[in-house]
Formats: sequence, C-alpha cells, structure tokens
Amino acid sequence: MQLDFSAKVVLISGGTSGIGLATAKKFLAASATVVINGRDMRRGELALQELAGGSDHLAFIAGDVTRTDDCRALVERTCQQFGRIDVLVNSAGEYLEKSLADTTEAEYDRIMSVNMKGAFFLTQAALSELKQTCGNIVNVSSDAGLNGNVLCTAYCASKGALTLFTKALSLELAPHGVRVNCVCPGDIETPMLARQVAETSDPEMFRRQMSGIYPLGRIGTAEEVASVIRFLASDSAAFVTGAAWSVDGGLTAG
Repeated sequence: MQLDFSAKVVLISGGTSGIGLATAKKFLAASATVVINGRDMRRGELALQELAGGSDHLAFIAGDVTRTDDCRALVERTCQQFGRIDVLVNSAGEYLEKSLADTTEAEYDRIMSVNMKGAFFLTQAALSELKQTCGNIVNVSSDAGLNGNVLCTAYCASKGALTLFTKALSLELAPHGVRVNCVCPGDIETPMLARQVAETSDPEMFRRQMSGIYPLGRIGTAEEVASVIRFLASDSAAFVTGAAWSVDGGLTAG
C-alpha cells in the first residue's frame, strides 16, 4: 500500500489521547508532519513527549473545537507553521451514557458540541486549504453512529449526525478532489473506556461481558482504528469517499 505521507501535513483534533494519539503515531511513522490538538496544555505536552516531541515535524496546538474562533485559529496556526493541510482527522469526542429522561440540556449541548459541532466548524475552517491540496477528511464516528445503543440517545444522535455529515460532505467536495470518510469503531481500549469500566461495580465481569458481544471476541485497540484512518487518508484509498468504515469486530455485521 502507498502509505508515504512525506511532505503531507495532518491535523488531528483530540490528538492527545486514545484514537487521536494512536493516529498521530501512525502518520508520523509514515513520514507525515503532524499537528495534534486538544484543550489541555499539560496533556498536549505529555502527548508530544510520547510522540518524541523534539521532531520538527510535530506540534501541539491548544484549542477547544466547540468554539468556532478556536477552530479558525487552529487552522491558521497550522498553516503558519507548516504551510498547508493535507489531511484533517476529526477525532475529538466525548461519551455519554444516560437515558433520555435523565439527560439534561447542558449534557445534550455538550455532547453535540464536541462530537458534531467541533467537526463541522473545524472542517469549515480547513476547507479552503484542503481544496488547494486536494486533501481528505476522516471523521471518527462510532458504531453508535450506525445503530442505536441502549441508554445512549444523545451520544447516538451526535455520532449519527457525524456519519451523515460525512456522506453529505463527500458529495459536496468530490468535484474539488477532496475525499471525506469516517470510521465507526466499537468499544476500543482507550482512557475513555478505562474510565467507563472503572465506574462499574465489577470491572472484570463488565469487561468480559463487553468483549462477549463482539463476534471476534474482544475489544479493539486504538492502533487498529488508527491503521484504518491512515489507510483511508492514503493514496491506496483514492477511490473511497463517503464511506462509513466499521472497525468493530463484526458488531454491526448482523
């Protein structure tokens, strides 16, 4: 496969942990220049250290993608430092497990802002750059962006919106040579999942039950999702756009 990203600049929101951080590692291994984004400066510094932060081909830019001004600033600073954007990975996301009856307006606003609004307006901010480079966009959706999950109405709404945003935007940008795809992971070994498991009364049993729902019999890794993201952004996927790529161990195959 053609996985050489030398001379390419990749911007990753939510790049300081989980799938975003694993994606940064994959692109760096393919000779890309990578900019990771997150809200927390300390987490950004730790991520740079983990990614071998002395590199001239790596930077962290702090910002909150739920703020449109921060989205514009993130794109502007990336272009000021590295001159272009070839790949945008919208990986910033949050999880909410609550019934409709118990979900507050503030919780709804937060989950929609992080999971959908952030991707929408960061993409909007990067649009002219991506058109110039005939670049591509990979959004991190979820199996919950394809199927309904119990007690996840707000989360499913946000990820379902992101999946259809991907498809609609792929049609809008195809005439400009910009490809748009999304990955739809199932449960993945990330700090977010670790927190979810730790909050249960029997974490070991919960983890076994969670693994048991997957046809492949296990939870996925961030690296496995990151590999698919990198493939979709590569020339090997040059005829792939508008795809919602399941990375879920067969969960949504039935």
